Amino acid sequence: MSRRMRTYYYTVIGAIGGLLAWRVSDMLGLSFTSSLVVSELVVGGLIGLCIGLLIGATEGIVSRSPQRAARSAIVAGPLGLAAGAVGLLLGEAAFQLLGGEAFGRVLGWAVFGLLIGLAEGATGRTQMWKGALGGMLGGAVGGALIEVARRGYADPVMGKAAGLVLLGASVGAFIALITVLLSRAWLEVTSGKLKGAEFMLDKFIHAGGPSAIIGSDALKADIALPDPDISPQHALLSGAGTHVNLKDLSLGGTYVNNRRVEVAALADRQRIRLGNTELVYHERR
Repeated sequence: MSRRMRTYYYTVIGAIGGLLAWRVSDMLGLSFTSSLVVSELVVGGLIGLCIGLLIGATEGIVSRSPQRAARSAIVAGPLGLAAGAVGLLLGEAAFQLLGGEAFGRVLGWAVFGLLIGLAEGATGRTQMWKGALGGMLGGAVGGALIEVARRGYADPVMGKAAGLVLLGASVGAFIALITVLLSRAWLEVTSGKLKGAEFMLDKFIHAGGPSAIIGSDALKADIALPDPDISPQHALLSGAGTHVNLKDLSLGGTYVNNRRVEVAALADRQRIRLGNTELVYHERR
């Protein structure tokens, strides 16, 4: 999936998470306990769980990897639950401290988005601060849209529904948008079943940082390519400070610009071939 389409998918899936959050929170209501704090923690947690779980799974969805989607959702869901509980509670506290000004709630949703973004960064291929920045901006914009929706609908139920859908869409959109705008390195698949897909590599470009495995097994590889001629763990990407190294781990071979390599320092626009799949490495200095 192209980086532009990635933003679209994050927006749509985030909106679906917001819709799910509305249904769950509407069924529960706010009066299931006499403690307002407990109610806000539970309802906020459920909202965060729904939005965080779906946004966390988006990377696996766009790369057509059910295993990755499930694995990321398992991590992002609980983190989203914590984000919602903290965000709603802080927002209501700020709302009261600021004398009923809606700005307080917006601050709370900004914190919510920041924590959702951190969760997505922890499970995705981007640096966590980019996810956090995108999530915070998306939470703030979404929080403002929630207040607009609340006042724009005579029916408070519909206002809440529209607001949460807009919140989820905004958080998802800004997480993807900031990641795309600030990305420094990515792989574009130019042939094979995932033609058009792009894999962010920002998390892997720093010297001493984590490495990324390219292979055909979604459980063993960070970048999974569905190609029978690609080994389960075919090649290794690792940061070297000024560039990214590509190391062959396979019997079938790894090719850079049609030359078989054992280890190669990648440069912008170089073509990589593994099995019957070709990729282009992009780097922005």
